[in-house]
Amino acid sequence: MPRRNRSLAAAGIAGVLLAGAAVTPATAAPSPAGGDRPVTSDRTSPQEARRVDRVPTPDLDWYACYDYAECATVRLPQDYDKPNGPTTEVAVLRVKARDQQRRIGSLFINPGGPGGSGTSVALAAPYFISDEVLDRFDIVGVDPRGVGASQQVRCFPSVKEQTRAYAGLNVAFPWTKAEEKAYVASSKAVGKGCSSTGKPLTGAMSTAEVARDMDVLRRAVGDRKLTYLGFSYGSVLGQYYANMFPDRVRALAIDGVLNPNDWVGQGRARNLPQEDRMRSGQGAYQALREILVRCDRAGAQACPLAEGDPVASFELVAKRLRAKPVVIEDPEFGTVTITYADFIGANLSALYGPEGYAEVVDLTAALLVLTDPASSPAARRPASVHVTRQAAEVREQARRYDFPYDNGLETFLGVDCTDGYHPKDAGSFPALAAKADKRDPYFGRLWTWLTSPCARKTWTVRDEDAYTGPFNRRTSAPVLVVGNYWDPATNYRGAVSSARLLPNSRLLSSDSWGHTAYGTSACATGAIDAYLLRGALPANGRVCVGDVQPFVALPEAAASRRAETSKGALAAQGAPGRGEPKRLPPVVAPLPAVGTLTVR
Repeated sequence: MPRRNRSLAAAGIAGVLLAGAAVTPATAAPSPAGGDRPVTSDRTSPQEARRVDRVPTPDLDWYACYDYAECATVRLPQDYDKPNGPTTEVAVLRVKARDQQRRIGSLFINPGGPGGSGTSVALAAPYFISDEVLDRFDIVGVDPRGVGASQQVRCFPSVKEQTRAYAGLNVAFPWTKAEEKAYVASSKAVGKGCSSTGKPLTGAMSTAEVARDMDVLRRAVGDRKLTYLGFSYGSVLGQYYANMFPDRVRALAIDGVLNPNDWVGQGRARNLPQEDRMRSGQGAYQALREILVRCDRAGAQACPLAEGDPVASFELVAKRLRAKPVVIEDPEFGTVTITYADFIGANLSALYGPEGYAEVVDLTAALLVLTDPASSPAARRPASVHVTRQAAEVREQARRYDFPYDNGLETFLGVDCTDGYHPKDAGSFPALAAKADKRDPYFGRLWTWLTSPCARKTWTVRDEDAYTGPFNRRTSAPVLVVGNYWDPATNYRGAVSSARLLPNSRLLSSDSWGHTAYGTSACATGAIDAYLLRGALPANGRVCVGDVQPFVALPEAAASRRAETSKGALAAQGAPGRGEPKRLPPVVAPLPAVGTLTVR
């Protein structure tokens, strides 16, 4: 193999990320205890009702696909104010309920992103959704407009021009002045491309448009009201639907929650980076620090970093990598360069899983040796083997954008930049990111840079029908809001504040690890299932505990892997049978694709 010097920076931000009757007014909805007590709700506004209700109910011509699913495509208005105008194609996939005689209806599901594929997560549902829910619901996934199998957004006329525009984004986040300059230039190029070549779709990808699509498709599958489970950014979509169509909710559960006012940016906060409002960096830092503190308590036998001060050891590795990347010469994998951004990005990636604490510790321990100029060759060799084996996988994931056209970044930005308000000038992001890093060490900078292409001077396309609030409407059924204490992407505070916003909601907290709670805790999973099936809410103030806790023996029943997202792989495996062990949901968050520089 040729010996080439490649950074592990992966693709940086560029790899982000995934017939019925007419609508009738709400009369009664399940009470918090699951009974039939009428609930007075706010009504869908006349303007919003007119937009969606005048669209004829689509005839979903389902056909068999991917071994155990059914697929369909439908053309929906690009602009709901012009129902007879241009349309956009939207892809839908369902996995039918196992017990059709006792079927409750359809459960719409979204994995987050934005830009995550709803059709992929629906196909994966038998691997992570509980059997009782699979028995009673058709699982329905929709690829939001611009995403996946739906009509795709393209911000550049060719792969060549896209690759040139993205050139500066191929780091987890910029650290050096030269990287910052290149990142700003690419951010401006992407913003301009999506505001010109990307139109008109980029101006019609707001979350409000997806909520409207979902309401029309709710009719199309024959449901009078919506049953929904949304993860991560899917919590934003859920809250938009709840506030735009408050009397059309049967059950709506959101897990890994973003506050919609923070997502949009209200008042003076419109000029702040989205990260200043959502504080994902704070959540990630709190999770990292707690792992390192628990490592110290567990002792050296359970955690190798406990031979010293784990918090200080992590900072020492970071300090060394800030000063100089480490270069590893490996006979099998060639020359591998690991930067400070790689290290932080890899740790954030690790924090997404319940068992990520082991990856954090092992990677830090290995780099503690590799960055020490005084370490012996004998000590460096085992550490380099650990890191370079993972580096080979990261290299494969980190290919530059090439044939065919990959619009993963554009699907994320098409929603986020159009939905929310962001700082005016991409050139202000170096200072803004540095400030965020002082407030939320290690991760504030990473999360801030994520939205630099959204700067308003260069991202000029807007959706005139985007929804910006209010987000405090009373729904026809209670909304279940689920927050995880140690979530590194959707800060727990987002769940708390969102539950306070929604007057007819219930907060379920979980002392869990990783991103989102479903599947990480039998308690949280069971509570969400009971709500979706029967409308039963968990007790007020209930706190679940994750099945996996750092440096504690892993229970045999605990899920440790996320479900596959490749439709081809899922089709080849076939649907699992009842009683087979469940995996974690394949959630998607607005995470730069920093690879998985981890130790196994």
